[in-house]
Amino acid sequence: MEGGPHKEDKTEFTECWRTTWKTPYIMRLAFSAGIGGLLFGYDTGVISGALLYIRDDFKSVDKHTWLQETIVSMAVAGAIFGAGFGGWLNDKYGRRKSILLADILFFVGAIVMALAPVPWVIIIGRVLVGLGVGMASMTSPLYISEASPARIRGALVSTNGLLITGGQFLSYLINLAFTRTKGTWRWMLGVAGIPALIQFFLMMSLPESPRWLYRAGKKDEAKAILQKIYPAHEVEDEMRALEASIETEKADEDFLGGGIFSKVKSAFSNTVVRRGLYAGITVQVAQQFVGINTVMYYSPTIVQLAGFASNKTALALSLITSGLNAVGSIISMCFVDRFGRRRLMIFSMIGIIVCLIILSVLFMQASSHAPPISAFESNHFGSNSTCSAFLNAPGASSWNCMSCIQASSDCAFCSNGNNKYHPGACLALNDHVKGLCRSERREWFTKGCPSKFGFFAVMLLGLYIISYSPGMGTAPWIVNSEIYPLRYRGIGGGIAAVSNWVSNLIVSETFLTLTEAIGSAGTFLLFAGFSTIGLIAIFFLVPETKGLQFEEVEKMLEKGYKPKLFCKKTSEKSYAS
Repeated sequence: MEGGPHKEDKTEFTECWRTTWKTPYIMRLAFSAGIGGLLFGYDTGVISGALLYIRDDFKSVDKHTWLQETIVSMAVAGAIFGAGFGGWLNDKYGRRKSILLADILFFVGAIVMALAPVPWVIIIGRVLVGLGVGMASMTSPLYISEASPARIRGALVSTNGLLITGGQFLSYLINLAFTRTKGTWRWMLGVAGIPALIQFFLMMSLPESPRWLYRAGKKDEAKAILQKIYPAHEVEDEMRALEASIETEKADEDFLGGGIFSKVKSAFSNTVVRRGLYAGITVQVAQQFVGINTVMYYSPTIVQLAGFASNKTALALSLITSGLNAVGSIISMCFVDRFGRRRLMIFSMIGIIVCLIILSVLFMQASSHAPPISAFESNHFGSNSTCSAFLNAPGASSWNCMSCIQASSDCAFCSNGNNKYHPGACLALNDHVKGLCRSERREWFTKGCPSKFGFFAVMLLGLYIISYSPGMGTAPWIVNSEIYPLRYRGIGGGIAAVSNWVSNLIVSETFLTLTEAIGSAGTFLLFAGFSTIGLIAIFFLVPETKGLQFEEVEKMLEKGYKPKLFCKKTSEKSYAS
């Protein structure tokens, strides 16, 4: 909370376990609010599998990359507005009501998507779901942070990250379960409404954030909640710290005004808050520009690009990456309060950059070693079945599988009947020809090509995830729940969350277009470049907040942050990281 002495040796995951075992009410608060992270994760993961079957049901979606990107990214666009509106709503009406509204929006959006008769209705549902996700993405960690003792705050906020990755893993399991069910993608998207409904009823039985209650003048209610969270001898210390902090901030607010625009203006004019925003926005933008949501939103598509044609196989392999993401979140919970947020992010970024560079090389090799196109194999299905772009190309004799599928949106590759790595056929992309190809037990490729490098590419995706998840997956949300003064916590978290979602929108809306324009190898290399810039920015702008009270973080930012590679507090009163 705001104050009270806490020993350095208890900022570990084991202390979190001891504390929540003795005081299960803390875990109840954290888990119930953390379901917002589950919604975030489920929506991120479910669309990647559902998109494969939406393409099958709506040919307009299959033929137009921009329509696929729009279906995916409209949830992100909705989340931008949800996060921005959520910052104001958090300060005005409280964290609990914000979460309840997010659940309603998410539930309605899930039902709309499940019943959608045409693609544009799916897009409307995606926008509604996005509004809910955006509000939950910045409210859930804020609520958990404000209802957590400082010594275990990082570990508890990490439960939100764990549930995000758990939601992604759950979405892939559900996607896989519905692959042979009538209405595949409708079930995949509709089931998302269930956790929103569960969280709605759980939050109805929980109180508002004690910090928000105290600020709203409901001191007795705030104290009653603190008594359920803290040992009796620490409650008065917390109450006095809250009183001192809030009285100062209310005096400032009376002078500056309380409207959203005046808050944004005063946030950027306040040195402490501005430095906090530099750090908060940096980690949120870096989190997206490492390309993580291209893996989450398009994971099965990437697996197909690596040479696995079957939708079911692509979903099964994607399950591995989402599972590793969940494992990484558990690692974060264990170590984030021991090793610190900044150190985890730096190591995470280094691992991400290495994986992206190697992944780029693998995709480059896979493209150059794609199976050749055989005129004999193509004519085997009849001249009317051969792709017109191949028939009319002057240098068609030098074509390989990659040349075929990139030449036109109307071309597909049918593998050789004896060995998929041998020369195959470049055929017209339609259901009739697809049926002819598969009737001979051949594989049908539209996104990627048969490749002996495919397995290694999936392994690298897994290493990329395990590098990302413990650091960049969870630490940015923890940093943003800790780095702003109370008065600016809602608006600061909202601004940072909006920056996260804007970055997410840019990445998700351009990924498929980039793979078509510069290839998979070039796209991953581009993300490696962005990640390098992000690593430099984190090193210079982001301080360590491990184990610090909120007042200590404020004093550190007021003094000014000077970067060091591995930051340690040298004494109890040292605020430089």
